[in-house]
Amino acid sequence: MSKKVVMAWSGGKDSALALWKLQQDPQWEVVGLMTTLNQQYNRISMHGVRRLLLEAQAESLGLRVLEVNLAHQASNDRYEKAMTKATEFLKGEGVEAVAFGDLFLEDIRRYREEMMAPTGLEAVFPLWGQDTREVAHEVIREGFRAIVVSIDPTAVPLENLGRPFNETFLAGLPQGVDYCGENGEFHTFVHAGPNFRYPVSTVLGTREAHEGYYYVDLLPLAGGGQGR
Repeated sequence: MSKKVVMAWSGGKDSALALWKLQQDPQWEVVGLMTTLNQQYNRISMHGVRRLLLEAQAESLGLRVLEVNLAHQASNDRYEKAMTKATEFLKGEGVEAVAFGDLFLEDIRRYREEMMAPTGLEAVFPLWGQDTREVAHEVIREGFRAIVVSIDPTAVPLENLGRPFNETFLAGLPQGVDYCGENGEFHTFVHAGPNFRYPVSTVLGTREAHEGYYYVDLLPLAGGGQGR
């Protein structure tokens, strides 16, 4: 019998590929997404993507979203309390595991496992230990389409902001930058893929700098990406 799992969803390529792998594995039944949002900006944490686009992704994927709302620059204590409340809700819904798209950062994995342990929910890592160069190419090969939505300009040239995550982007990455941006060099927004029922249509808005990162404001394209 398959176990119910929720995907910790950032809206980016790694969580999209991890979700796709879970959906192809008969031991799992993916029943939803879980996303942390910055309450002040009404956007996905770290990625800076509007809530409306998160909702559009979920609609295209045919999955509901459990939103975990956090204050701007929330402390670890507040984050953990919010996550505990979210996991209690998930357990009440019969969920048995939460999956994460992490690749190799041992401290992050350990933190997630320690956070999940008291809840009784299993922490699952579908991409763990895979070569990040291969993961990046697999994202493209599997048909996912993504946009680079935030950049650490000390690691990746700013002209890459707003560009497609594709082979050209990968070929132009500076030496030492992780191909999946696992060290925070860049983040992406996935707008199409093999498990999307239709593309999520967007247009590029303004560029803004916040706390050392640069973001491009993705805007929903009016009348687009609604499966009609």
